[in-house]
Amino acid sequence: MKQAGLFDCNPIDLLFHERQVRSRGFQVIAGIDEAGRGPLAGPVVAAAVILPEHCLIKGVNDSKKLSPPMRDRLYDEIMAQAISVGVGMGSPGLIDRINILQATRHAMREALFQMTTQPDYILIDGITTIDTTTPQKTIKKGDSLSISIAAASIIAKVSRDRLMRELDGVHPGYGFSGHKGYGSASHLDAIRRLGPSPVHRLTFGGVKEHLQCLSS
Repeated sequence: MKQAGLFDCNPIDLLFHERQVRSRGFQVIAGIDEAGRGPLAGPVVAAAVILPEHCLIKGVNDSKKLSPPMRDRLYDEIMAQAISVGVGMGSPGLIDRINILQATRHAMREALFQMTTQPDYILIDGITTIDTTTPQKTIKKGDSLSISIAAASIIAKVSRDRLMRELDGVHPGYGFSGHKGYGSASHLDAIRRLGPSPVHRLTFGGVKEHLQCLSS
């Protein structure tokens, strides 16, 4: 008999890593993921999510595999069911100063700091650890293998997309609402025509070639 709560579209046991960690004596497990490492504009955003034990929210998966309406629906459900959620950001200026990898690690630490409940163990998507005394484990493609990381990926993605829509109103002409800062043809054309905005990453290719526009 199929376990109650699992869903047909994803046969992977999304609670496997959480159970494995709990078998070692840890109880409060946070998943961490980020959104926005690749765009030419806007911050990198990280989220940390602690879900109740045995919690499986139908449809939760890697945010990149979900439609925007599905992500929005799951965002609300995760926020309603989570024990704690934290969101952190690395600004475009910080990315330019310390590079995207270090800015991502900063955003992840900030997401942890923002949580009202602190975890005793962390599961992180990818291969990069963060500076914290809390025990941690990195998982390649963790957003498809761990319910906690998948939930964090959705919170991070939706939070960043909503921010980029807000920035579209503050810095019109670049189309941030549509491409969310990624290097689409229309976005690259807008940078060529208008020059970089205050929320562009000035060290990224596609932007740095047009810095002279800022002083013209």
